[in-house]
Amino acid sequence: MRKTRIRVTDLPDFDPAEHLRDEEDIAAYLTAAIEEDDPDALLQALGTVARARGMADVARESGLAREALYRALRPGAKPRFDTVARVCRALGLRLTVTPTGSRASAG
Repeated sequence: MRKTRIRVTDLPDFDPAEHLRDEEDIAAYLTAAIEEDDPDALLQALGTVARARGMADVARESGLAREALYRALRPGAKPRFDTVARVCRALGLRLTVTPTGSRASAG
């Protein structure tokens, strides 16, 4: 029997934005990004959610120019917290804090 080889270059690109169907999907996706403890992962995830919701709509709702929104959410960007908060509000999201169960000593 002859095996068929699949080349990675022949596979379609995976776009997580296409799989964010509802608020629960979005919340789980962003939570996973935050848990990576990598600011770039969160920015990329926010950008993916913004694309899923429509970048132009998110830009308008957040009060940011579309180009500024793209720049703020790209890996390596250092957006102000105000910018992240505005994007979250435009997406209908709220960031929350929960205890981790471990507490660093205040030495």
